Amino acid sequence: MYAFIEGTVCEKTNGCLVLQAGGVGWQLSCSNNTLMAAPALGETMRCFTFLSVREDALELFGFATREEKEMFLQLTSVSGIGPKTALGVLGAMPLRDLNLAILLGDVNALSRAPGIGKKTAQRIALELKDKVSQADVSAAAAGSAAAVPAASMAADCVAEAIEALTALGYSSTEARNAVSQVRDQSDKPEELIRLALRAMAGM
Repeated sequence: MYAFIEGTVCEKTNGCLVLQAGGVGWQLSCSNNTLMAAPALGETMRCFTFLSVREDALELFGFATREEKEMFLQLTSVSGIGPKTALGVLGAMPLRDLNLAILLGDVNALSRAPGIGKKTAQRIALELKDKVSQADVSAAAAGSAAAVPAASMAADCVAEAIEALTALGYSSTEARNAVSQVRDQSDKPEELIRLALRAMAGM
């Protein structure tokens, strides 16, 4: 119903952002990442939006980037994940790291989000792994105003190593599993590839 709202930032509170646009104060439920990306009070911001319609309530959600909104929609498509839980997952780590955790099936990273246990984390990884690609990892970093350079470089190396292994003929699952085993051993893609190949060979 609403693609985005662009207006003046009036309030920033825990989990909530108010934008004034067209004489109306729009209250948006947001992740911590969106709140951190929001400018100072009185400045203009564009928020991409999603309207949640339930029998007992209407709630408007806001996102600093299209990529974050897309991930929110993907998370809420997972059985047992509601809008509030999805916001908690989005706010638990940078979007790039979340994409990478799903891509690699990193249950430990996913389960650090509030309200997410091991079984739910496994369900997120299982249901979304085919919807996330190396391109999503790069797009999330490009769209994030709070991307951390060191983390971004590490994610780039992992994504590049996975892409190279799939180009060599390994399945995406084999590549992800192999790289996830050795991702902490190097920050150079060629070294990660070599280590992953050794891991798959059982050396």
